[in-house]
Amino acid sequence: MMRLFITICCLIAGSSGFGQIPDLPVAGRVSASNIFGRSGEVNKNYGNKSSQRLEPVIRPHVQNSNHLRAEEMIRKDLENENRRIAEAENYKKFMLAPLSGQKGTEAYYRAFENLSKLDHDNYSLAEAVFLVENAYYDNDKDFQKSYQSQIQRAVDIIRRSSNRNGTVDDNVSRNLAVFRYFAEDSKIGSKVAHKAIKYDFEDYMGAKDYSKMFVSKLMKKNSGQCHSMPLLYLILAEQIGAEAYLVMSPNHSYIRFEGDDGEMLSIELTNGMFSANSFVLNSGYIKAEALKNKLYMQNLGKKEVLSQTFVDLASGYIHKYGYDEFVAKVINKALQLNPNNINAHLWKSNTDQVRFMQSTARFGIDPQNNEQLQHIRDIPPLDMQYREINRGFVYIDSSGFAEMPAEQYQQWLGSMKSTENKQKSDEITERIQFLNRHKQSESLKKSKTITPKKEAPKTFRIPKEFL
Repeated sequence: MMRLFITICCLIAGSSGFGQIPDLPVAGRVSASNIFGRSGEVNKNYGNKSSQRLEPVIRPHVQNSNHLRAEEMIRKDLENENRRIAEAENYKKFMLAPLSGQKGTEAYYRAFENLSKLDHDNYSLAEAVFLVENAYYDNDKDFQKSYQSQIQRAVDIIRRSSNRNGTVDDNVSRNLAVFRYFAEDSKIGSKVAHKAIKYDFEDYMGAKDYSKMFVSKLMKKNSGQCHSMPLLYLILAEQIGAEAYLVMSPNHSYIRFEGDDGEMLSIELTNGMFSANSFVLNSGYIKAEALKNKLYMQNLGKKEVLSQTFVDLASGYIHKYGYDEFVAKVINKALQLNPNNINAHLWKSNTDQVRFMQSTARFGIDPQNNEQLQHIRDIPPLDMQYREINRGFVYIDSSGFAEMPAEQYQQWLGSMKSTENKQKSDEITERIQFLNRHKQSESLKKSKTITPKKEAPKTFRIPKEFL
């Protein structure tokens, strides 16, 4: 994800002596005289039954007591209502312009509600990814059927392949079965049921076609990139009961799982190879501060993966519509789930800057003009927005984040196939195969099959409103 900071001039003057928000015009108030009018004098004919018109007898001190109390209550109610309206209108001046009127935004609002209902420690990743991608397609019914059937077909191929190979049913073997689905052609009998998945180098960031980021596109075209491939891997691993982790690095994500000897094994799905930590570190864009602050190379659990799913939801919304307060709400949810999610911090920084640009424009202030920028000292909400932007910059800069240029990322991806990395991958593969043969030998000696784990894998469940 690229850092798209908007350039903003710095304030020269200090924060002391800032003025208050100027009083904004409020709705006209209704006076008491308009409501009540003036009372007449005491009717001299009171008690005369022949009188055609009876005037009420109201003593002046009674009127001043009861009526004035009622008048005061109504006046206060009107003042409160006017103040509420004025505050609401004033509040809008400091918010992003809403995009809710555009077609398709409702699908994103529903997706956010459904994602928020998931148990962040126990949910189906297939369902979470479905909600994000289905929102982009305006909750299309055909998309639902296609997505569900493609996942089920992949699971069936993996299970058939595992049964045919007769491997020991444990976590390593399950992960290897999923890995083979990505790296090798899968056969059922003499027919090829599935070809190895290829890396899609064309528009891999989804700048022209955002669906390039999607798991559904990967399954349909049998090609993907470092965002969709690891997500599909985790979905399939979850479906067959394998334990694996998503790991982030600059502009990249990959998979880890624990080997039989306790070592964490890393899989690069973009080239179908095992890799070592040194390969990721060789990119040159992972600082010591980033590792210390847990931005990269961490095994992400269910909660942290769900945080990234919210980021994906916001990213799709921004790509289709732009920035509004819905984006801020989604990103805040992502940060609640994982405060170290650097992608969420980057989107938050962009959102804060766009909000500031829109707000200053409403007051006729050009933030690129340093002289005009000084006027935000007289408007506290603008000053607060400016300070929040700077706080975001300070956090990102101190976190160890470094933007990796696209051309550098492509060069780094190409280095995956170097002789050194291939040799390392072959060494890891040979060690895994040796341990697997040893397990199978021990299993035959004991003449019993290792039973699968009792816990059932997460099933793919479509929310009721989409059925």
